[in-house]
Amino acid sequence: MIQRIQSIYFLLAGIISGGVSLLVSLWTNSKGSVFITDLFFGSSITEKLIPILFFCSALLSVVTIFLFKNRKLQFVMGRINILINLLLLGVLIYLSQTLSGEALVSEKGIGMFIPSIIILLLFLANKAIKKDEDLVKSVDRLR
Repeated sequence: MIQRIQSIYFLLAGIISGGVSLLVSLWTNSKGSVFITDLFFGSSITEKLIPILFFCSALLSVVTIFLFKNRKLQFVMGRINILINLLLLGVLIYLSQTLSGEALVSEKGIGMFIPSIIILLLFLANKAIKKDEDLVKSVDRLR
């Protein structure tokens, strides 16, 4: 059913990944704040990879909500989304460590922690899916 708790977790992960990530800055350097939309026009492939991974994560979270009839597939899609966000977190950490002008004034923004929040929400959703699957298996044993 679509009104399960894992649907709420997936919806929150999709909103945070697709919407909130556009509003908060990733880091601030001497040129100003850097947002995700600014990275589409970045010079390196790693900078262009960040917005693509954010939007893939948001799309996958929203699509996974509607897979409520197939819990096993929903669980696998949640795991894939966790892997995407771990990759995104790794790219963000790598990029923050190799920023040009790091000796000058540079601050990390709240956008650097968004993948961690999304991973937590996806983990909670997968835990709820596993709980539902165990409940269905226990009822099937009684029949």
